[in-house]
Amino acid sequence: MSYLKDKQHTDIAQLGHPVLKTPAQVVTEIQSDECQDLISKMMITVEQAGGVGIAAPQIFNSKRIFIMCSKPNARYPDAPLMEPTAIINPEIIEASIDKEKGWEGCLSVPSIRGLVPRHKQIKVKYYDQTGQEHHAVFTDFIARVFQHELDHLDGLTFVDRVESVQDLVSESYWYAHFAPKG
Repeated sequence: MSYLKDKQHTDIAQLGHPVLKTPAQVVTEIQSDECQDLISKMMITVEQAGGVGIAAPQIFNSKRIFIMCSKPNARYPDAPLMEPTAIINPEIIEASIDKEKGWEGCLSVPSIRGLVPRHKQIKVKYYDQTGQEHHAVFTDFIARVFQHELDHLDGLTFVDRVESVQDLVSESYWYAHFAPKG
């Protein structure tokens, strides 16, 4: 029981919870205390969980917000380093025809990895924590993270994106056979 009492970050919704299957609502007041507090909670949660991204539905709040915070780690030793960034009301404006399969995991789907096809390059629009509109082009790993987190806002997880159940493996098997040797 002390595990639950001592835990300092917000619980993360696990696969099967209805919040992960529900499309999230557009954020209308980015500057509100409620929105800013949610972003702070998400930043703390993703940092403590060691993730490279987290979406608001994963902490039981069905809003169109996610955090991208790519950094090298045991699962992604070649991940580029980026400042944790709040992505609000994101949209993919354009996506490359080229897709690439890559291994993904998820804080809401512990112990499972999946080989997921994603667009190699995407052109996106989103708002930041201050309400500033951004247009950007993301490629490779960052494009993968963006698409993974955007799926959460649309009620999907990476498990919905694998082409076959043959593309799912346990995390321990993935570490033994597929993990990058960093």
